[in-house]
Amino acid sequence: MPASLQRHPDPAWRARVAMLAIGAALLWPALVLSEFKPWILFDLQSLKAAGEFLVGFLTPAHAPEFLSMVLRETWQTVAIATAGLTLALIGAIPATLIVTERLSVSRLGTGRMHWAARALRQVVRWVLVLLRSVPELVWAILFVRVVGLGPTAGVLAIALTYCGMLGKVYAEILESSDAHATETLLANGSSRLAALLYGALPESGAELVSYTVYRWECAIRGSAVIGFVGAGGLGQRMDESTRMMAGGEVCTMLIMFVLLVALADWVSKLLRRRLG
Repeated sequence: MPASLQRHPDPAWRARVAMLAIGAALLWPALVLSEFKPWILFDLQSLKAAGEFLVGFLTPAHAPEFLSMVLRETWQTVAIATAGLTLALIGAIPATLIVTERLSVSRLGTGRMHWAARALRQVVRWVLVLLRSVPELVWAILFVRVVGLGPTAGVLAIALTYCGMLGKVYAEILESSDAHATETLLANGSSRLAALLYGALPESGAELVSYTVYRWECAIRGSAVIGFVGAGGLGQRMDESTRMMAGGEVCTMLIMFVLLVALADWVSKLLRRRLG
């Protein structure tokens, strides 16, 4: 073996070392700005509090009254997700009719949309961008300040964020479907709603419903998370128990939350399989 290979078995060692140095140089300011201090975890007071919490966490709370409350809050979490998604659909479906260029009547014949129709579509697109750019957690914080603690804030937060998501994805699905039936209906004087129902939906209805069911599953997860800011449901109760360091109660609600997400995932897969 040549002496040069014995000295340097990896010909690219200089480049690798340089990349590690650059990565460390970029990571260090991020750690400083984020005030990352992992040694706090090993503080005696922190270790004592964590130990007491874990001792209670290993024994899930199972009092009948507490379990009844957990079941009630779990049902409220599902209700928040379902109501929020329903409101989102009420806003997303008209927005989809507006932003989908394939459903435009003004571009028939000339192939170009009228300037007013184009401007309206652009405004609605920006509204959808705004709605989905703000996470539901941020919307929940805002609505908790406006309407107070409770599930109303959660429903509104889910509705706004998911309206932006559904409107965008619905339009993309319709744009990618076969346009022949839709254009034929519009060319023969059909309304945009009729063209959507009888032209576009038969082509992409299964994909639209499948995505909607998936978003319902995500809304259940989201409704549990936004509960931590006071928007109702299981998350709000879990936050209260965490603040009181009630490990057993947190364990029980965490188990219920895992089961709830697993159930939503199973229902979502079952519906998508049937639709597929």
